Amino acid sequence: MNYCLLALILPTAAAFAPAASAPVSTSLQDSLNGWVPDESKFAFGLPGSLDPKEEFDPLGFADGADLVQMKQYREAETTHGRVAMLAVVGALITEAPLSFHPLFNNASRDIGPSIRHLDEVRVTAPFFFEILAVVIGAAEVGRSLKGWETPGNENNQVLKDDYYPGDIGFDPLGLKPDNFEEFSIMSTKELQHGRLAMLGIAGIVAQELTNGKEIFVNAGLAPDTFDPASLPVQF
Repeated sequence: MNYCLLALILPTAAAFAPAASAPVSTSLQDSLNGWVPDESKFAFGLPGSLDPKEEFDPLGFADGADLVQMKQYREAETTHGRVAMLAVVGALITEAPLSFHPLFNNASRDIGPSIRHLDEVRVTAPFFFEILAVVIGAAEVGRSLKGWETPGNENNQVLKDDYYPGDIGFDPLGLKPDNFEEFSIMSTKELQHGRLAMLGIAGIVAQELTNGKEIFVNAGLAPDTFDPASLPVQF
């Protein structure tokens, strides 16, 4: 029953391993955050490769990719990693024993695994999904204006030449380093935690779909008090 929990545990060591610093010293005042694409290096020299398995690409996506495709791969990986990190946090804090629900009052009821929480949201706050669609749409429009070329452009490019994959300019806490060496380390950490989160949320969803119980219940850290009959939507 707990096999899917391995996705949360096994990659942890790699996620917190020290990142290898880049050899090039370049100010972030330059374009692409100081990154100079080098076709002789793995993934054109983008951050993200580190011990214990450097240049990890078992399916060979990086081998046959040109610079434009590689930037698209990194954009997709970074974005999905960020969404997955939010998803893991959201799944864990809203389930027993924490049961923190900032969007609605659950009246101290155990509303079960996170994969069923949208049922409750639809009943208690039906307008939430329309607001969510507008917020996501606005965020995606902003991201596309920042990094995407106009569709049907002369060179048929997807991303702008001076756009660093994933850097949409959102840094409210001012954490972005001012040199490429430190930026490379921070970027690698973000990528590794995003990779771990993608595996983690996949494991959480798979485990909860298997037996319909919260992840902390599966781990033996919370009592099983959930009654599926209490949900507004029945399967």
